[in-house]
Amino acid sequence: MTKHLLNRRIHLAGVALAAGTLLSAGTVQAQDKGSVHLAYVEWASTVASTTVMQAVLEQAGFDVETSSLSAAAMWQSVATGDTDALLAGWLPVTHEDYHNKLKDDLVDAGVSLEGAKLGMVVPAYSDVNSIADMNEHADSFDGKITGIDPGAGVMRLTEDVINDYALDYNLVSGSGATMTAALKSAINNEEDIAVTGWTPHWMFARWDLKFLEDPKAIYGGEEQIHTFTRKGLKEDMPEAYEILSNFKWNTEQMGEVMLMQEAGGDPYEAARKWVDENQDIVQEWLPKN
Repeated sequence: MTKHLLNRRIHLAGVALAAGTLLSAGTVQAQDKGSVHLAYVEWASTVASTTVMQAVLEQAGFDVETSSLSAAAMWQSVATGDTDALLAGWLPVTHEDYHNKLKDDLVDAGVSLEGAKLGMVVPAYSDVNSIADMNEHADSFDGKITGIDPGAGVMRLTEDVINDYALDYNLVSGSGATMTAALKSAINNEEDIAVTGWTPHWMFARWDLKFLEDPKAIYGGEEQIHTFTRKGLKEDMPEAYEILSNFKWNTEQMGEVMLMQEAGGDPYEAARKWVDENQDIVQEWLPKN
């Protein structure tokens, strides 16, 4: 083991303990290729990508650790080499700030998903169709927009939306889970609610929702989800890097995993089941030699 890897693993133990959310992967076979540490944030799309990659790397013979962090800490942990990779780099708009600040300390391993989108989401029955018209319905929405964790790119952009459209609304932070819980409650009572939303996400399969038009294009257009690794991973663990770089799927495939995970139980077990049942796709990600 190189001195770099030894020191990094010692430091990782401290990072995981501080985060308090370290998850150890279930082992399905004897592992002897080393350990890969994935950082993620508790968004449905990122949990899906990370747990699927966890299962795939394990299938290839690696031990895998995953740490749930805030968005800022996720990016920082990979840039500093405290973790090995993240699968949640939304570009060109959502994570533009993090990317611009840290890109020189990261390796872009490629795009895992095309056609992602984010914006302001309301139930389809809402009378509002454009962000520009939200002030006319502020009372109906209780003057608030229900958001997720404060460090998320969609929250930064929503703050810009509130300012640029001069909206008479407060942005309420929380988490992905509290956002969908509030959405469920409002829909059950046929009430108006505005949330920070994105696709792919299982909520669009569960409920009839719509993105509000964004005439100023503050949320941007289509996004790509990139995989980023720490510098040196390609040299230290070329096979692991190749798998991470080969990882590419579509919104339908991600949606299948998210629906399985949203149904309850252990997200990792749902991901492993999907991996077991979709070996034709998985084989495209594994090294050919």
